Amino acid sequence: MTIATERSGDVLVLLPQGRLDSNNAAAVESEILAHVTAGTNRIVVDFSGLDYISSAGLRVVLVVAKRLKQAGGALVLCRLPAHIREVFEISGFLSILKSADTREDALAAVSA
Repeated sequence: MTIATERSGDVLVLLPQGRLDSNNAAAVESEILAHVTAGTNRIVVDFSGLDYISSAGLRVVLVVAKRLKQAGGALVLCRLPAHIREVFEISGFLSILKSADTREDALAAVSA
């Protein structure tokens, strides 16, 4: 799994590619939380390149969302492929996390 990063103003855009599962969840969590610890408090995650997410991956998303909320920031998910969206829907995460269809909409939502 790789995570490319981009900046849009003061918003960090993460672009995970591959599989987010128990094999790499701890490393991914550490990598993202390092950005939060360094002062980033608004993050958009573009899931268009993600092939698979497990419960361990869902936990990473939840931990990051909670940490950002504590820091007065926000997390918005976007461009979820249908099979990834289904995992988030079944888990109930889409009822507690913000999501958008496009990156532009996600950037607007995280800045609101």
